[in-house]
Amino acid sequence: MTAEPQTPADRPMVSIENVSKSYGHRQVLFDIDLAVAAGETVCLIGPSGCGKSTLLRCVNNLEDIDRGLVLVDGSLVGYRVHRGRLRELRENAACRQRTQVGMVFQHFNLFPHMTALENIAFAPVRVLGEDRTAARAHAQELLRSVGLADKADAYPSRLSGGQQQRVAIARALAMRPKVMLFDEPTSALDPELVGEVLNVMRDLAAGGMTMIVVTHEMGFAREVASRVVFMDAGRIVEQGPPHEVLGNPRHERSRAFLSAVLP
Repeated sequence: MTAEPQTPADRPMVSIENVSKSYGHRQVLFDIDLAVAAGETVCLIGPSGCGKSTLLRCVNNLEDIDRGLVLVDGSLVGYRVHRGRLRELRENAACRQRTQVGMVFQHFNLFPHMTALENIAFAPVRVLGEDRTAARAHAQELLRSVGLADKADAYPSRLSGGQQQRVAIARALAMRPKVMLFDEPTSALDPELVGEVLNVMRDLAAGGMTMIVVTHEMGFAREVASRVVFMDAGRIVEQGPPHEVLGNPRHERSRAFLSAVLP
């Protein structure tokens, strides 16, 4: 594979170019092309198993791709160019690169033996080498921004699911990422707790954070997304502004899916 660098004038924050991915003999992504501008919120929707989460994991280099390129802010994800050819990054370089992309999963994965504040401050100190006092001060600020200033000393077992997910968002933000990825962040929550997590995500979008969100929350997609991308069977079927894709889908498969999930 060869790569041609993009110029800053035409460079999106995230560029997914001709990406394909298989697990053994089962292909799950087929020639995906998607560009996400800085400050844009893109919601990926579609039936379970259509490849949304796999695509998200490819952006964060948690999955190797079989073909194509992923770039974040103009830098190749998982590779470097050497003498005109792509060479896979070594694991330590890949881990450093991964810090530029924050990811929030369905399950919170907080360290149970650490308080909320310790969970947030841990990676900036351990991975980025930040001063411990500065990292804790930033963690407290992030807790305040997600509405949990009074929970700094609480352990995960003492927090509700919604509170744990908000700590997980703050933990991802502590690395000062250029992009935030959300993989169905409310699917493991009780219905009454969904709103508090979505409100934090609304604030991030309003603040200009670049976000790619896999979600089944169609109300959130309609209200917050700059663009909605409908996927099916490992392919992008259609994309556009929420009022077009959700309100007047062009493709028969999109219409069938949305008629089943929208009230």
